[in-house]
Amino acid sequence: MVETSHVVVLVTTDTSEEARKIADRLLNERKAACVNIVSGVSSFFWWQSKLDSAQEHLLVIKTRRMVLADVIRLVKQIHSNEIPEVVALPIVGGNPDYLEWLDKEVR
Repeated sequence: MVETSHVVVLVTTDTSEEARKIADRLLNERKAACVNIVSGVSSFFWWQSKLDSAQEHLLVIKTRRMVLADVIRLVKQIHSNEIPEVVALPIVGGNPDYLEWLDKEVR
């Protein structure tokens, strides 16, 4: 696998208020350069040995790999779920200008 210095982190929340609270905290602490919140996500999953579903809000967090542990820690501090979804995907390419901006914004 190619090592990358940029990641997209996916987080789901039950409410738009919780999504906004997480986004605000990540941005204010400079742990993310950009956070998109996508409402109306239909999620289907196993929970406590049963199939379940929920209408959720998806955060798409653009950040640097070096702060991923901080992102996970902050999400877990704020999130109301027992086991919040936090999944990081490597960014393997993109607009060099955007990635440079991302580098400048995340500290």
